[in-house]
Amino acid sequence: MNLPLPLKILNCLCVVLFVLFAWLQANDIDPDKYDNPSPLDAALWLVFYALTALLFGIALFRSFPRWLLIIAALACLLELGRTGWGLWENLFGEQDFTMLGTSMSGDDPRVELTREFFGSLIALSGVGVLWWELRKYSGAAALS
Repeated sequence: MNLPLPLKILNCLCVVLFVLFAWLQANDIDPDKYDNPSPLDAALWLVFYALTALLFGIALFRSFPRWLLIIAALACLLELGRTGWGLWENLFGEQDFTMLGTSMSGDDPRVELTREFFGSLIALSGVGVLWWELRKYSGAAALS
């Protein structure tokens, strides 16, 4: 794509941000931090963030098919739906709101679910930016 310099800088920052998010998923399999951690869940989140970073990286150099963004948006929406109840419980439940709890447990998973909800929301925002960039700065061939 033929992006202006400010958007190239934004895309570079987003690549770094989402690579960092993917790298941070390594702690999700640490039994000292999480009660009964799921390596599969951590791997899926790593792929989820890595896909978003990859799309921002590709957009720096060329256009890509719109279906990649549709897949990324659907993954974000799926995660928002899967984790939204944890945010709801955190906001309106009996316990005080927190995102700083250090342990995810089966008894109180709302801290991790709230974090995952906001991670999905950030990724969906990134997909929205990519969609706008693709529509504005690439030819019609990339949109098919």
